[in-house]
Amino acid sequence: MSQTKLPFSKPSLGEPEIQELIEVIRSGWITSGPRVKRFEEDFARYVGADHAVAVSSCTAALHLALLGHGIGPGDEVVTSSLTWPATVNMIERVGARPIFADVDPATLQIGPEAVATVLSQHTRALLPVHFAGQACDLDALAELAAPGRLPLIEDAAHAIGTEYRGRRVGGGGTMACFSFHPAKNMTTGEGGMITTGDADLAERLRSLRFHGVNRDAWSRYGQARSARYETVTPGFKYNLTDLQAALGIHQLAKLDAFIAERAQLASLYRESLEDVDVVGLPGFAEHTTRHAWHLFVVTLDLERVRCDRDRFGVLLGERGIGTGLHFTAVHLHEYYRDRYGHRPGDLPHTEWASERVISLPLFPGMSKEDVALVCQAIRDIAREERR
Repeated sequence: MSQTKLPFSKPSLGEPEIQELIEVIRSGWITSGPRVKRFEEDFARYVGADHAVAVSSCTAALHLALLGHGIGPGDEVVTSSLTWPATVNMIERVGARPIFADVDPATLQIGPEAVATVLSQHTRALLPVHFAGQACDLDALAELAAPGRLPLIEDAAHAIGTEYRGRRVGGGGTMACFSFHPAKNMTTGEGGMITTGDADLAERLRSLRFHGVNRDAWSRYGQARSARYETVTPGFKYNLTDLQAALGIHQLAKLDAFIAERAQLASLYRESLEDVDVVGLPGFAEHTTRHAWHLFVVTLDLERVRCDRDRFGVLLGERGIGTGLHFTAVHLHEYYRDRYGHRPGDLPHTEWASERVISLPLFPGMSKEDVALVCQAIRDIAREERR
């Protein structure tokens, strides 16, 4: 078996990030400080948000977003099961119940029609997941949320730079949670961001991310102020550091170029695979005016090949090609099956996709030859495994 020669994902870090990190280390201030503040300001400006709050991960962002809106025991939050478990786990961790709506089978985005069928008198928030770099239909979801004045909290881990009807996800007064994991379109190593148009909510989030005190370390020690502080609510240790923000400042400046390169690679994939009948290509959501191409996800036609999706991924790995799995349906994970009694058949479109999706390598720095390598491997496996 060969070693992986082409990884599924790879961060694109350069000299500006390295020099910024060196400057942070030399400054002596490596925790949350002036660079976090600059990164927040830059990010808010980029997406068109009034406020951006940097945190240690997108998981932390989701947790604080729910707490910031007062979501808790007895509440229901409608979301997608086709997501990383963190989305659902944070609903569970605040004491609320996750309610799953099915996805559109073509785009794999949570659909407003499906959301409408699961709303109840206990619904307290909508938490749609922007899948793979496209956007959910936010206007339609906002209409569903409006009568009950439900907060709309967007899981935008895949959607940094995505545009919905001409505006960037996370802007325009909405609340969105972003990820800067190394596999994402830009990275801070680990990290996340919450955007909002509500100044009071942003202030609550800033307090919650740092122990619930009313002033962080930079406010107390990094400037000429009294070091006195006050606990205003029990909080967490979810702050981003200046070391991480040093990466984020320059990654954000490169983001549009990263997305353009991803889009070119995605176009090559589509051209090369359009006549390969064992894989289905991703559909386009008409309201997504810029696809960020965080992932290039295809679906395996299980009627045409002998192997299942997992084996297909192993066979690609044996040819030196890394793949990703986005995602196995959360409602059928052991914990959620046992706790809520979910069974196969509850979400037909989500489950169909969950058994067939496979994410192909996609990252800046890949070459045309790399894409050709992946596509030829798919063709070879399709021939060998054809029914």
